[in-house]
Amino acid sequence: MLIRFGVSNYRSIWETAELSMVAIDRDREEARPAPLLGESLLPVAAVYGPNASGKSNFVAALSWLRDAIQHSLRFWEDEIPIELFAFGEGPSSTSEFSVEVTINDVRYEYVLELRRERVLYEGLFHYPEKKRRRIFEREESELKLQRGLGSLSGTRELLTERTLALSVARRFDEPLVSDFAREILRIQNLSHTPRRRSPGFYGGAFSRSTVRWFEEANDQALLFTDEDLGVIGSRRQALALLRLADLGIEDVIVDHQEVSFPDSEVRTQRRVRLLHTTAEESVPFDLNVESEGTKTWFALIGPILTALRHGSVVLFDELDASLHPTLSAELLRIFQSPVTNPRGAQLIFTSHDTSLLNHLNRDEVWLTEKRADGSTRLGALADFAGERVRKSQNLENAYLHGRFGALPQVDQTPLLRALGLIG
Repeated sequence: MLIRFGVSNYRSIWETAELSMVAIDRDREEARPAPLLGESLLPVAAVYGPNASGKSNFVAALSWLRDAIQHSLRFWEDEIPIELFAFGEGPSSTSEFSVEVTINDVRYEYVLELRRERVLYEGLFHYPEKKRRRIFEREESELKLQRGLGSLSGTRELLTERTLALSVARRFDEPLVSDFAREILRIQNLSHTPRRRSPGFYGGAFSRSTVRWFEEANDQALLFTDEDLGVIGSRRQALALLRLADLGIEDVIVDHQEVSFPDSEVRTQRRVRLLHTTAEESVPFDLNVESEGTKTWFALIGPILTALRHGSVVLFDELDASLHPTLSAELLRIFQSPVTNPRGAQLIFTSHDTSLLNHLNRDEVWLTEKRADGSTRLGALADFAGERVRKSQNLENAYLHGRFGALPQVDQTPLLRALGLIG
């Protein structure tokens, strides 16, 4: 599980912004004990704040780190594709990332410092028996390995000034490295607002992931074991999640059809239809004619079930953009409950929907503000603005009344003047 993530000098983030998944209120079932850490971890974190305050940039920073680990060896040849804070010393300063996770109850820590031209520092550490031990540490071109990890010595030969050592080392058969890299690479970014939507969100990777759960010849491993919820086939799980949205959909039909192309070639393509049922009949509709909300929920099913199966992290920018508040709240409950989320999958999302605050504890809420210099401030609700938040407080009401700041300051004067309504 993710313990914490921090970043500085990335997009609107100048000074270090850090989000912690460590629970403050540990006496509730949502908080998952981490014995070797001596803490409990949360399955959900929500980031609220005005438009342009940097909510999306924080989520994007964690996604950027995942992509960096996956692609630096292959694609970082001429320059490191980092977006720096545009003001002040940002363009001439280094960017820093840090992430801590637990794997098999052991804490891992990864630290990265870089410029566009080269990587300056990189380190991967773990804490067996709570003591910090180096797995590898790299200062520019010099790489130091933990004693006994000779299997990683080939990393030095492939390392360049713009390649992450972790990108190289994960390709060698060393569990200390590959297990950590796999944990980070399993992070899924489901951001789907029109400006940030991944290419083919509805018909691309996310929908394909969902379709695989509905195919009859599905050899997916069971999501839960007998000790969890009983033996449930993966298709059944996906269908239950689809029906949860109460969309009037009874089933999903995945078959093939022949399609003629202009060059007279006939090809066989997979077809996905959702079976709508009324009191008198059932009619299948092609997925592409469904509403945006239905397509969004369908596309999320595969990634959500995958995260629940692996106990991995899901990032979702503007959760409320295409989902009804009822569905958003249901998604929170799925991740918060140990029954539906026994392996500690985590959902980190941004939102403007204050009604969701009624489904969140005070330690699950984070707030962003835009400083005078244009940078983002990220703070925990529990300590925001120096005020301690009571455990029993009505978070939605307090937020809307400006108790925690992080609300847009609207001044209509320029608009009224432009409309000629005032002098």
